[in-house]
Amino acid sequence: MTPNPALGVVFHWLGGLASASFYVPYRAVRRWSWETYWLAGGFFSWIIAPWVLALLLTSDLKAVLSSASAGTIFWTILFGLLWGVGGLTFGLTMRFLGLSLGMAVVLGLCAAFGTLIPPIFRGEFMGEVLGTASGRTILLGVAICLIGIVMAGLAGISKERVMSPAQQKAVIAEFDLKKGLAVATLSGVMSACFAYGLAAGEPIKLLTLKHGTPTLWQGLPVLVVILMGGFTTNFIWCVALNFRNHTGHEYFTRVFRTLDSKNRGVSSLDIVPSCTETKAQRRVPMLTNYLLCALAGTTWYFQFFFYTMGETQMGRYKFSSWTLHMASIIIFSSLWGLSLREWKGSGTTALRLLFLALFLLVASTVVVGYGNYLAIAH
Repeated sequence: MTPNPALGVVFHWLGGLASASFYVPYRAVRRWSWETYWLAGGFFSWIIAPWVLALLLTSDLKAVLSSASAGTIFWTILFGLLWGVGGLTFGLTMRFLGLSLGMAVVLGLCAAFGTLIPPIFRGEFMGEVLGTASGRTILLGVAICLIGIVMAGLAGISKERVMSPAQQKAVIAEFDLKKGLAVATLSGVMSACFAYGLAAGEPIKLLTLKHGTPTLWQGLPVLVVILMGGFTTNFIWCVALNFRNHTGHEYFTRVFRTLDSKNRGVSSLDIVPSCTETKAQRRVPMLTNYLLCALAGTTWYFQFFFYTMGETQMGRYKFSSWTLHMASIIIFSSLWGLSLREWKGSGTTALRLLFLALFLLVASTVVVGYGNYLAIAH
């Protein structure tokens, strides 16, 4: 199959849209703690969707995975475990910084580490990247992307300075700039490990192609392995929080519970209701919550479903896929932030910086795509 960078950019944009949109259904979950809905959605993100789609679209999945070397499986899962740390702290970043600023900080670090380290590690950076016109064009696109990410971060900081604490809390209930930036830094660095996991899983791609899998779907078996590692990290952390916060019952009961002064669970149905609240209104909408988590989790998975498709279209400079992915996520997350009124009252300067960031990020995807086109044309 001849690579098609323009089609690859479209796939990466679709992946970015999925990534920027997945958290929205979680906002509608009611009377569940963060750890409960994060893990419930995670089963669809990391286990159900990857296995179902890989079984449907690739050939001999179990045979491919069983024939992969132990070293390949180990490193792919290990990077998935490390990426899982970034994934769960990403959820905390959304709580403390909101969609726009949170994604700008996390993905800025993630873009830098995830794009440049793989070709440096493989010894390809000086010769194949800096040494060619197409490679230098791609690096220009990466630089434009990073500048755009910085602009998005500055926009968020400008918003934080203009808005009062009350306004910040009204838009993002748990807004905390210092705590959010610390968590976002950890998340961004560790999230880049996903790109390393994809590189470690290259032998799995070769195996699935030998078994007759179409080129477009060759990355799906690798996702199964990486996401097993990511699931392990998130599962351990969320279950630990369930125990610590006494929230494990939320997976199974419709009764909403609060904690008394001795940290014992108390059914909300045993509490004297207000004159405007009925017992039915205090019950947990279990089916709705699970459906919302399924939607959020599956949507999250589709970011990498489309990512692996886009990567097949980028030719020998497929490392640039990571930049395209990060740029598209920030573009769509910023648009979500605007639609959810996270930028209300942020001031003219913040909005100007945000729109400049969006322009630069769109431009970066065009430049990176053109760089890959030059590589194919020559």
